Amino acid sequence: MTDTAVTPRIAPGDRKDTGLIGWTICQVAGRANGTGPPNLLTTMARQRPLFRNWLRFASRLMPAGRLPRRETELVILRVAHLRSCAYEFDSHVHLAAKAGVDDQAIRRVVDGPDAPGWPRRDVAVLTAVDELIEQGDLADETWEALRTCLTEREAIELVLLVGHYEMLATFITTLRIQPDPHR
Repeated sequence: MTDTAVTPRIAPGDRKDTGLIGWTICQVAGRANGTGPPNLLTTMARQRPLFRNWLRFASRLMPAGRLPRRETELVILRVAHLRSCAYEFDSHVHLAAKAGVDDQAIRRVVDGPDAPGWPRRDVAVLTAVDELIEQGDLADETWEALRTCLTEREAIELVLLVGHYEMLATFITTLRIQPDPHR
């Protein structure tokens, strides 16, 4: 998984670019992640009204979603892998660990739903991720497998979560957002 360029197409914003509220949010997020202000956020915050509204939506999926955090992180890691988005993958490895995803599962997520050792629910969820990314839809069998494991609300959230992190991968890749400096 490699990022495609060294120079960002839009540089991360500073306090003047992001506004006081945006800058404060970026600072807090950086402290929580053990980095400086995340380049993803400081870039997106240059579009202030969109950034604030996006934060509301994004936070309803992660961390405040209905899906278990462990599962949410598996989904995000799988999307990042399938989209070859190193920034997104690397940003979520430590979050996944904090959510109970062990090192073996983090490595196995790269191999996908066919890798040995996944519980039935994880297989259903990861299969859905693969199909949504590859085909933009789910086979009826995949939907039925999901519905034996997930509630209706969880199934809705899963589809939105995959689409959201695919959108972020597109944003990150297209704008050539660079890795965050770790403290």
